[in-house]
Amino acid sequence: MKLRTLLTASTAVLALAGTASAETMKIGITQNNVGVDSYQTTYEKAFIAAAEANANVEAVVLDAGGDVARQIAQMDDLIQQEVDAIIIWPTNGEAVIPAVRKAHQAGIPVIVTNSNIAEAGFEFVKSFSGPDNITQGARSAEIMCEKFTAMGIQDEAKVVHITGQPGYTTAIERAKGFEDRLPEVCPNVTVVDTQPGDWNREKSQQVMEAFLVKYDDIDGVYAGDDNMGVGALNAAKAAGREGIIFVGATNFAVGYEAMAAGEYWGSIYQSPVDDAEAALKTAIDVLSGKEVPFLNYFDTPKITQDNMGEFTKPVF
Repeated sequence: MKLRTLLTASTAVLALAGTASAETMKIGITQNNVGVDSYQTTYEKAFIAAAEANANVEAVVLDAGGDVARQIAQMDDLIQQEVDAIIIWPTNGEAVIPAVRKAHQAGIPVIVTNSNIAEAGFEFVKSFSGPDNITQGARSAEIMCEKFTAMGIQDEAKVVHITGQPGYTTAIERAKGFEDRLPEVCPNVTVVDTQPGDWNREKSQQVMEAFLVKYDDIDGVYAGDDNMGVGALNAAKAAGREGIIFVGATNFAVGYEAMAAGEYWGSIYQSPVDDAEAALKTAIDVLSGKEVPFLNYFDTPKITQDNMGEFTKPVF
């Protein structure tokens, strides 16, 4: 197989060497933060596997470690390497725009994966490949409203909201989707507080602990992903607070297991393997001259305790 994959963690470099043919597409990717959660770890493995399975692809796989400055430097490095296309999983949707613009000016098509950059940078991007995060937030609101309605508390329920990392487009969009949709479907449900959990289970548990002290009445928790949602669940269990409805997004294995145990109500099913493979395919299609939509979404359906038997347990 004619492939070279470069894996960069922080300063360490691991090279899997081979010889690329003249027709090989050299595709670079700079990821957000592979070590922060199992979704991103699984995504990277799936991306590498998909690249290795395609003899026409030479992949340069980088990880920014959540550091905007490092990601900008990685973009510069990929431009200097004269890759044919760059895939970026942004660490910050605003801050990376100058680097994306620089790649565009160098004639390198940029594909944004998983979490889009801010709208001001759209003109420098060939395509976004990933989930529709606003729709995910809206679907989570619908899941919560449907459950409240079944419980007969749709006119009085109080909800707390744990968001992802501030400035991160996925966090912004999921929050917007939820906050816009909930009043449409359950106008009398009140969101009493919103705090960031930074995609971190331990921090989200601490946020929920503070909510539980501050509010005697909490009927529901919406978390921007299941990792944070399970952190909130753990806090409620430790405090002996029962009857709270937990709804998340990006159905992690821990979320799926908590649903199976009857402790966590619902989420949005999203596969990191589909995410990674879609990003690579989008880059290949762009380089092959195919027309691709600017917003190239893959579907992310609702999953609850009622229908979870239709879905396999996530591998992340």
